[in-house]
Amino acid sequence: MDGVGAARDLARFLLADLPERWRHTVGVARRAESLIGTLPAGDGAVLVAAAWLHDVGYAAPLRDTGFHPLDGARHVRAAGWSYRITGLVAHHSGAMCVARCRGLADQLAEFPQESSPTADALVYADQTVGPDGVVMTFEDRLADMLHRHGTGSPHAAAHHERAPLLRAAVLRVEDRLALARLVPAA
Repeated sequence: MDGVGAARDLARFLLADLPERWRHTVGVARRAESLIGTLPAGDGAVLVAAAWLHDVGYAAPLRDTGFHPLDGARHVRAAGWSYRITGLVAHHSGAMCVARCRGLADQLAEFPQESSPTADALVYADQTVGPDGVVMTFEDRLADMLHRHGTGSPHAAAHHERAPLLRAAVLRVEDRLALARLVPAA
């Protein structure tokens, strides 16, 4: 299964009982759409579909491990989504760093992790949109995440490793955005 519309519909269905998570997801998908011009040809739909699906693991029926990237990726894989989209969902926003702190690294490693402009764009979209779906700075998003999850959380434990990885991805996307503005449209 692939397709932006199908991804949006699945996310809407699964996140229906989580209005704040749904607003965040809508904001991330919109942000992802604005980044398509920074990607290799053909990757736009992959990015936007992954953006719609990135947080479906928060849905109560999908909770198994309680780690939403892993639970979401398992569902996306079982639903027949592509290997690539499944991997983007699994590894979005430095998930492996948090998985190690939660003892779930081996399980998350079942999914492919890519290092690409598309993976960077998903990080950027997720890490520059707040819980309410409104665009915010990357640094404000990090601070908000640490506040919401708390100082004793796996997110806080992984922060020293995760934050630099996320920051680097955000900077790469910002560089691509700047370059895209310099290149005249064909």
